[in-house]
Amino acid sequence: MMPASHGLRRRHALLLASAALAAPRVARAQGADPLPSWRDGPRRRALLDFVAAVTTEGGPDFVPPGARIATFDNDGCLWVEQPIYTQFIFAFDRIRELAPQHPEWQQDPLLRAAIAGDIAGASAQGVEGLLRLAGVAQAGNSPEEFQRIATQWLASARDPKWGRPYTSLIYQPMLEVLSFLRSKGFTTFIVSGGGVEFVRTFSAETYGIPPHQVVGSSFALTPGEQDGRITLTREPKVDFVDDGPGKPVGIARHIGQRPIAAFGNSDGDYQMLRYATEGPGRRFGMLVHHDDAAREYAYDRDSHTGRLAKAMEEAPRRGWQLVSMREDWSRVFP
Repeated sequence: MMPASHGLRRRHALLLASAALAAPRVARAQGADPLPSWRDGPRRRALLDFVAAVTTEGGPDFVPPGARIATFDNDGCLWVEQPIYTQFIFAFDRIRELAPQHPEWQQDPLLRAAIAGDIAGASAQGVEGLLRLAGVAQAGNSPEEFQRIATQWLASARDPKWGRPYTSLIYQPMLEVLSFLRSKGFTTFIVSGGGVEFVRTFSAETYGIPPHQVVGSSFALTPGEQDGRITLTREPKVDFVDDGPGKPVGIARHIGQRPIAAFGNSDGDYQMLRYATEGPGRRFGMLVHHDDAAREYAYDRDSHTGRLAKAMEEAPRRGWQLVSMREDWSRVFP
């Protein structure tokens, strides 16, 4: 039987190989058109013009490959976030599984709502509530154990609206943007308000983004030793919240460079887009506006999940592209 450590190393190698192969596969499918799922219009042309400007050697806006950093939110920007964040659903399922061992959870309104499947009650606390639930659900596990639990859940869980795995409810137009940018020498990062270890579980296989290029919220880890080996144990305490004003902090700490392009969909991405586009030289910001109730969902100002108000209001003044899912995308999912 293969030791657990060997299995994890093998999985990590496979994920990196998947990341390396994802972009060529998409590029071959695209042919000459790098963005076949985008309808012709000002948003598509703005993206193409920006990439052409920063990659043309000798041009006034040329940016060396090492500085071509692009950051992407995950929930609502790369995959579906309605009616509630996917990691919330994962935490719900995990908490219900563990609830019989913890009768004291019934005394906590947030945990009680999660156990009862009360999405509205549990989501009222937003990202902070998500992170608290996620922390409780995975406390006591090592990072490797958490990866195994999350991977198994993603393999079996299905979205109730479409009956498909959550990792298939990703936006084809944004997959094309990721592939296109990488083909032009960009390094693409996910900068998510969700738990970083959860997103790293599927980022390589789903987006072609390896785990070390994922920035996200994190939980405290306690080092220890068992059987002569170093151990790390997840604690329920939130260590860092990578949302809103935390996103520029996470980028500075993890990436060490200011992005020249940033993509988001909500007010939680407002500071990230500002941080990227307020730098010197040619810059690019884009927001995905969910306005397609027929093919996905329609929401913005009044949504508890993925609220888009301030960023949408300031987009014209700041030169950010506001993408209409209904008008700009000829298809939504792969």
